[in-house]
Amino acid sequence: MRLDKFLKVSRIIKRRTVAKEACDGGRASINGRAAKAGAEVREGDVLEIRFGSRVGRYEVTRIQETVRKESAAEMYRVLQEDETVMAERNG
Repeated sequence: MRLDKFLKVSRIIKRRTVAKEACDGGRASINGRAAKAGAEVREGDVLEIRFGSRVGRYEVTRIQETVRKESAAEMYRVLQEDETVMAERNG
């Protein structure tokens, strides 16, 4: 499955166009390698998404073309989800 579609179907990112922009903007990687929106996602892959101030790492546990909202979180396992905080410099 394409990376942008996986992000949308799993609801990690709510809209596919936003997922595509994030991927093509260099804010997504699969198994530590930069990935574009069309990159293939497979079970067992580790995704890292940097979106706004959020950084998330997810392991893909299941690939499904369609899924109900209630079951979307079963498609991945959260490895890390952080809000990045930038320290101000006093200078």
